[in-house]
Amino acid sequence: MKKSALLLLLFLFTITIVSQSREIPVDTVVVTNHNATIKGKLVAYTASTGTQPVWDENGKPIASLYYTYYKRTNGGKSEERPLIMSFNGGPGSASVWMHVAYTGPKILKIDDEGYPVQPYGVKENPNSILDVADIVFINPVNTGYSRMIPDEEGKMPDKKQFFGINEDIKYLAEWLNTFVSRNNRWQSPKYIIGESYGGTRVMGLALALQNQQWMYLNGVILVSPADYNLYNTGQPIYSAINLPYYTAAAWHHKMLPAVLQNKDLLEVLPEAEDFAINKLMPALAKGGYISDSERQDVADKMAYYSGLSKKSVLQHNLDVPTQFFWKELLRDKTGQTIGRLDSRYLGLDKIEAGNRPDYSAELTSWLHSFTPAINYYLREHLKFKTDIKYNMFGPVRPWNNDDNEVRDNLRQAMAQNPYLQVLNQSGYYDGATTYFAAKYTLSQIDPSGKMKDRLYFKGYRSGHMMYLRNEDLIKANDDLREFIIKSASKGKSAKY
Repeated sequence: MKKSALLLLLFLFTITIVSQSREIPVDTVVVTNHNATIKGKLVAYTASTGTQPVWDENGKPIASLYYTYYKRTNGGKSEERPLIMSFNGGPGSASVWMHVAYTGPKILKIDDEGYPVQPYGVKENPNSILDVADIVFINPVNTGYSRMIPDEEGKMPDKKQFFGINEDIKYLAEWLNTFVSRNNRWQSPKYIIGESYGGTRVMGLALALQNQQWMYLNGVILVSPADYNLYNTGQPIYSAINLPYYTAAAWHHKMLPAVLQNKDLLEVLPEAEDFAINKLMPALAKGGYISDSERQDVADKMAYYSGLSKKSVLQHNLDVPTQFFWKELLRDKTGQTIGRLDSRYLGLDKIEAGNRPDYSAELTSWLHSFTPAINYYLREHLKFKTDIKYNMFGPVRPWNNDDNEVRDNLRQAMAQNPYLQVLNQSGYYDGATTYFAAKYTLSQIDPSGKMKDRLYFKGYRSGHMMYLRNEDLIKANDDLREFIIKSASKGKSAKY
């Protein structure tokens, strides 16, 4: 009897040890049923959340990507409903941001301007686009619950095959092919949406899906896109393009001269844009050979449109860094810093002196509310339970930025596919991926101008995640609905 009891104890102890191993399932799904009221109408839907493998050329799993797929069940035939494939950015960022704050059926419990409130959690999203389109939120390797998978000998795959602009596009295109096949969505109109670095990702995916997976899209949606081609253009272009953002942020904080401050923001910005392109950019291009009179005139106008002093502009040789702007704008007014990704947010530094803020005021605020909400929502509402940590930001460095051709990739995809249209959504107070940089990117996708009637820009009075502000959440989702309708084929043939 004692021996039997001892054996049983050892067996249970062994099970306990095994159960403590933290591993994500390679291929699994949990399906739950839900209802929501969106735009005043009842929407029934399933939420399928789980993991789907990434395979190597020999068919062996080398990674498993965590996803959440929302499919309306009372909205007609699935082949007629658009499918939106959603990515966030980073690189290294999970899909949490747009998932539980923008297009999904649940959103954060936050106030109307986007600030965290307790108790943390989620609430209904009456503005979700789930009434008109099904959505899948995808987490690339090392984000969310997505992880690399060791081989039979316990060796991890080479991470270089995941962490780079072209590497990321290649494996995600393959993964999307499998997802569309598994879920029988080949007949559906298809869209990809990417926020921040996700903009780079989906510009590249547009051509990769089309030319490598033979999957043709109706639309590409860029949300506050990060265009790495722009960041590498050099001083005159990149620096000048920041100026209209300075105008927007200064207007919000009432730091502009009265003649500008008394106008509406959308009346002021075209003036700043014109100055940035036609005056500031050529002045910066002249460098040290600019005449003193032109230097003084440009500095006067920069101060006028930025809320900074002429002295500080001249001290930076007309090239004012964004980090300095975030520190300087309110230095002599309140001593506070302003946020990078959303300059409506305010921070408190240890000392008021210096050239850059101590921290990003907006990001700490967002993590405050997003992190508890997504961990609660996935476990308690969608019933996906694991001891794996949900990576809001995962380890993906070093990231290979070589051979970045995504802007031209999108142009080629549009040229080859007459159905394909592009929508850009940007917040005026975004100081990281500025709204005017997004406008510049759109202008450079097709320098010929022959496809400019298929490129659309929408701006909002908030920052990088414009949907955190309730007024913009409503407007941005409605803009997505309008874009989906506008880019529908309506029975027309795909031809010029």
